[in-house]
Amino acid sequence: MVLLCDGDMVPADLRLIESANLKTQEASLTGESMPVEKDAQAVLSEDCPLGDRCNMAYTSSLVTYGRASGIVVATGMETEVGQIANMLEEQDALDTPLKRKLNAVGKALTVAGLIICCLIFTIGALYHRPLVPQFLVAISLAISIIPEGLPATATIVMALGVQRMARKNALIRKLPAVETLGSATVICSDKTGTLTLNQMTVTQVAANGDFEVGCSTPVEKASCQHPAVYQELVYAAALCNDASLDPDRPGCIIGDPTEGALIHMAQAFGIDHEQLEDRFPRLFEQPFDSERKRMTTVHQIEGEIMAYTKGAVDEMLPLCTHILTGQGLRPITDQDKENIHSLCLHMQQQALRVLGFACRTLDAVPQEEESNVEWDLTFLGAVGMIDPPRREVAQSVRTCREAGIRTVMITGDHKMTALAIAKELDIYRSGDRVITGDELEQMSDKVLDEAVGNTTVFSRVSPAEKLRIIQALKRSGEVAAMTGDGVNDSPALKAADIGVAMGITGTDVAKDAADMILLDDSFTTIAYAIKEGRRVYRNIQKVIQFLLAGNIAEILTLFVSTVFNWDAPLLAVHILWVNLATATLPALALGVDPASKNIMKHPPVRTGTLFERDLIGRVILQGCFVAAMTTVAYWVGASQGGQAAGQTMAFSVLAFSQMLRALNQRSNTEPIWVRAEGHNPWLVASFLVSALLMACILFLPSLQNAFRLTALTAGQWLWVLFLSVCSILQMEAVKWYKRRRA
Repeated sequence: MVLLCDGDMVPADLRLIESANLKTQEASLTGESMPVEKDAQAVLSEDCPLGDRCNMAYTSSLVTYGRASGIVVATGMETEVGQIANMLEEQDALDTPLKRKLNAVGKALTVAGLIICCLIFTIGALYHRPLVPQFLVAISLAISIIPEGLPATATIVMALGVQRMARKNALIRKLPAVETLGSATVICSDKTGTLTLNQMTVTQVAANGDFEVGCSTPVEKASCQHPAVYQELVYAAALCNDASLDPDRPGCIIGDPTEGALIHMAQAFGIDHEQLEDRFPRLFEQPFDSERKRMTTVHQIEGEIMAYTKGAVDEMLPLCTHILTGQGLRPITDQDKENIHSLCLHMQQQALRVLGFACRTLDAVPQEEESNVEWDLTFLGAVGMIDPPRREVAQSVRTCREAGIRTVMITGDHKMTALAIAKELDIYRSGDRVITGDELEQMSDKVLDEAVGNTTVFSRVSPAEKLRIIQALKRSGEVAAMTGDGVNDSPALKAADIGVAMGITGTDVAKDAADMILLDDSFTTIAYAIKEGRRVYRNIQKVIQFLLAGNIAEILTLFVSTVFNWDAPLLAVHILWVNLATATLPALALGVDPASKNIMKHPPVRTGTLFERDLIGRVILQGCFVAAMTTVAYWVGASQGGQAAGQTMAFSVLAFSQMLRALNQRSNTEPIWVRAEGHNPWLVASFLVSALLMACILFLPSLQNAFRLTALTAGQWLWVLFLSVCSILQMEAVKWYKRRRA
């Protein structure tokens, strides 16, 4: 047996046997932002959804109001929270799209390298070349096909992306997650705290005796234009209230979130809740009761004994005999009551939680504790409150839609509330589906796989159902990002391609299961992270194109010389130097290239490899052209100054072509002189450093001898310069052709 009262943490799953106005906060388990009213006497069906089991209390939930007693029915791993832990253990760690693609690149290059090595060695044997030199040539080819700088460059590019995202409140826990966001096609977002402020707020006020549908007034407008008319209503909201401001956390509330919203409303009207309570202290109260659905407090105000009542409008209206209007007090009519009912229903359809307020002047303060003062009331008005959406989220949702990314709301809250928020944020559009937890439970995996394609709101779902949704999206070929803050979100966070936890309101369990943590709990930060992820992905593609084109040039140069039984134009040390010294620094500079201004206008990359069709074509074309220029340089040098001069010219053309190509590698369509993506000073710096290193190799006698190079004549240097610049001219000609064709 467990006894519960205000402030208690529920220690186990309980079947309530007695309750008195009990409310528990179950947001971490069900995702519902408001405290849940419990009723031990409720009779429920066996398949009742988790969020509707009002005769149960679950471990880790917090008692915010009332008291109760219950029998322990589950502890440890058998509780609802324990079952979530079991689901977490069943989820294996997933490779990110980038890791899978880089692994595929590595395997493909390894296989190609082995085949080419064997082929070259066999050709050399057929020419009866000495085996040891021929073996060294084959090793040189193996060296040339593997881009040694790619793993280090990709890691550094992602690490720099992590730093930039951390400055924008996106904390990355796993490095490859930077790129994964850039590949995301669906963002599954929790509602409370991510899309909304996670703070109940009064948004509409209805008073002044005008209760026609649509006549409620926004709080901001009411507080500015008609402060006197609403004074009685605001007094009732502030005084008939058990919540208080938290002295340690400015702006935060101690107590029920609904009552906290009324305190903030009073502040909007310029009334300090604490000062008002000190001025008009509570003399008597009829506490809230789940059967009456209202509460009343009594105060002495300006010499009068005044009772203020708040609660459900349906329960309060039958007790009202008068109504307060801008012209004064008058008897309430049936038409008034009908208008009030219609207005409240209209606000409820907008997912607003509606509270009514009334007052009554007493002759004296009641002396008996059980006295009833809730009769002959004067109706003051009603307020509508909701956990409002974050203002900036709607634009972020539209930005994601332009980028080909669908936003899906998955929440434990009620359908009407979820749909209202989804419409306001432009997540839900005409033709989209809304699926509840009950409907989801009846669906087979096959039906669900088809449904997730056009469903934008899942409401009243359990932790297991959130996991099913993520799995269905992945089976459908989507790259899914999942956001959440509660224990109930953790299995889905771990199963998603990238899990995003809330840093402020998120539980430790959710943060542990996530790949990324939002330090400001804002959906807008996710949109920025996606942009940064796309930037990283595109920059890694630039690096791959840059490195592999150079490697293909090296392979073709050596392969052609072997096939025709020529002396090797390049030595293994030359290839290593080009790959590690003159290619790595420009590759790193390309990795920090600014994002294109249209990067969020394109759909996500859905291909399963980093080698898109256009990328393969560009790499092969550039590699073949540079190989041709390198071979020409070798023959010019060999014919004029022998083997050493030929190798020196071939090495120089290959290295300088690599360095120059980095300058026009930033865009595959824009000319080299157009800075469509912003200035990149690191690229210029890398070029200068690489040029300095090459100068040391080519002009210092000791390094010349180490690399088996020789001094070149002025005419040979002109050939080197001309052939190196040709690589830029070739790329610019291809860009010009693409622009003309477009």
